[in-house]
Amino acid sequence: MDKNCVKVGIIGCGGIANGKHMPSLSRLKNVKMVAFCDIIGERAAKAKDKFGTPDALVCTDYRDLLADKSIDVVHVCTPNRWHSIITVDALEAGKHVMCEKPMAINSAEAKKMLDAAERTGKKLTIGYQTRQRADARYLKTECDAGTLGDIYYAKATAVRRRAVPTWGVFLDEYAQGGGPLIDIGTHALDLTLWMMNNYKPKYCVGTNYHALNKQTNQGNDWGNWDPDKFTVEDCAFGFVVMENGATITLEASWALNVLDAREAITQLCGTLGGADMLDGLRFNGIRNNQKYMFKPQLGGAGAAFYDAKKEPSMSDIEAEQWINAVVNDTDPCVLPYQAYTVTRILEGLYESAKTQDIYRF
Repeated sequence: MDKNCVKVGIIGCGGIANGKHMPSLSRLKNVKMVAFCDIIGERAAKAKDKFGTPDALVCTDYRDLLADKSIDVVHVCTPNRWHSIITVDALEAGKHVMCEKPMAINSAEAKKMLDAAERTGKKLTIGYQTRQRADARYLKTECDAGTLGDIYYAKATAVRRRAVPTWGVFLDEYAQGGGPLIDIGTHALDLTLWMMNNYKPKYCVGTNYHALNKQTNQGNDWGNWDPDKFTVEDCAFGFVVMENGATITLEASWALNVLDAREAITQLCGTLGGADMLDGLRFNGIRNNQKYMFKPQLGGAGAAFYDAKKEPSMSDIEAEQWINAVVNDTDPCVLPYQAYTVTRILEGLYESAKTQDIYRF
């Protein structure tokens, strides 16, 4: 691999590829997108025209892309059901893989990806870009420094009021494996586990609801959904206990009748202090026998008539650190076993909701 010219292939040229992966990769000077695959050929061709090299490959069968030995890295941006199949094939073909979240539709499929990465020695990461938000990176530094002490309770939240995605296959349980829990709840859970640095679940209890799916008076931000095609849950809730006794509660919804809607945030409670993202990033604790709260100033200006330089987007930071990991043979921010644990917990919550019983790991 030429460190000054990392050749990337894109598999799946839909919304997430166009909204996140390809724009961010295009801003990296040492990256060239040389192949585009989509089951709809026109989408692949359009992506090539916008982001690719003049001679970039366009195809509808991802195996044609993997057969190109010059490609170093593959980004898998397909619906969830095909994450594992394509990722394993790509790793076996000698490619490093960035797979969009969640890792897979269940833990068995995720484990295949984990094993393939270990077997081939190729790098694998999952697209949890929320870790690259400024507030998340600052909070992670404080957690790693021990500022909060032993974190024994956390709350992971990804709740929308009425913002059900009506495009693509988001509402299709077969293609996606679930609804808001696996779509946006996965970000909140990943963020929380990362802060706690705790990847050993013991048991969980989950509930999910199809409470609003069939409604026609919707008030949805992206227009009305088709009730007949809304086969996934509209909200889900979970209670997770880790092996060390720590507790995590999780709430995820695309359409909850609540005014306080928040997406991909975490609240942490430790023995020395706490932190949350409820009004910006806030820390709390006890100092000199008095309660305190402080809010770090993240990226704000410190002088009149001066705007501090804006940071790159979290997607740009994600892409850069990923390519740097490939080029320099270092670990990417999101490690495969971490994403595997997220999938295990999501699966446990779905199974608990289905059986109406405790799920033990």
